Amino acid sequence: MKRDSEREKVALEHGAAKLFLRCYEQQTGIHMRHIWHNEPNRPDVSCYQANEQLDIEVAHLYASETEAMAVLGRPLSIQMQCDLADMAQQPSEHRLQSALGRLLKQKATKRYYSKRTWLLIRNASPIWNRSDFEATIKKIAFPKNHQFEQIWLLCDFYRGELLRVD
Repeated sequence: MKRDSEREKVALEHGAAKLFLRCYEQQTGIHMRHIWHNEPNRPDVSCYQANEQLDIEVAHLYASETEAMAVLGRPLSIQMQCDLADMAQQPSEHRLQSALGRLLKQKATKRYYSKRTWLLIRNASPIWNRSDFEATIKKIAFPKNHQFEQIWLLCDFYRGELLRVD
């Protein structure tokens, strides 16, 4: 089972990196090429930004653990399904602030063997969109000490809505 979950994790990271590279290249005109995966103590993936190596730590943002299970296709109990339906009806600004702040804090504590590391956060929640992130980013207290040269957000799981958030 662990092997399957590791493959799933690598596939999610690869998909996020591939989408990010395409969006970044379209937005900036700077070529991004050749994604490869790294071992622990290094960021998740590496690529070339023009001719310079760039390492990218990939994180997926969910509104809750139950939502993550649903998005990843895990079986949900009736109660979990009801919880998701209730959550979709509630205002989500506070939940987004909390989830994004927690993710940034957790990633800021990590240290990598890397010269240049960017953090890529991919929104995996269907309840948040670009306008939610634009409003929330202004209210987030970013950790002062982190290893990331830049922090980027893919606002949509499938489309290239890219924001720089640092």
